[in-house]
Amino acid sequence: MTQSGDERATLLHFLDHHRDVLRQKCSGLTAEQLDTPHPPSPLTLGGMVKHLAYVENWWSVGVFLGQEPGEPWASVDWRADGDWDWHSAKDDTPDQLWALYDAERAAADRVYAAARLDDLAVTPNHHAQTRANLRWILVHLIEEYARHNGHADLIRESIDGQVG
Repeated sequence: MTQSGDERATLLHFLDHHRDVLRQKCSGLTAEQLDTPHPPSPLTLGGMVKHLAYVENWWSVGVFLGQEPGEPWASVDWRADGDWDWHSAKDDTPDQLWALYDAERAAADRVYAAARLDDLAVTPNHHAQTRANLRWILVHLIEEYARHNGHADLIRESIDGQVG
């Protein structure tokens, strides 16, 4: 992408870039390594992959389209464990984590491809009772990925010394 792309292309490029960074930070790791935290934080790379799969679903399906999530999210008792996505990743193989992530990423991309940046989400923000437009959601996703990719840098370096 050039630095003179239109707004939509620029936002989607940066989102895809950060998605690819997550994959690069987590690539080649075993299930045990994906479940290795970087104390004192309990965050793991496997948990991060599953969390970001949930984030993809939440913002595209739950917020933007206003629909109930599919599985595995629909049957989760979120009141019992609000961080289920992070905690349950230890029970998944790397292939299962990536299959879930890739499916949610592709589903989100289909939602975004069919919408305009000014289109409003169906579900209002529960704090402000306003509805975000797709532009805001994409910027928020870029921020979410950027923050977690910073975490991933530290966790991955603590696991095997890989940096960059």
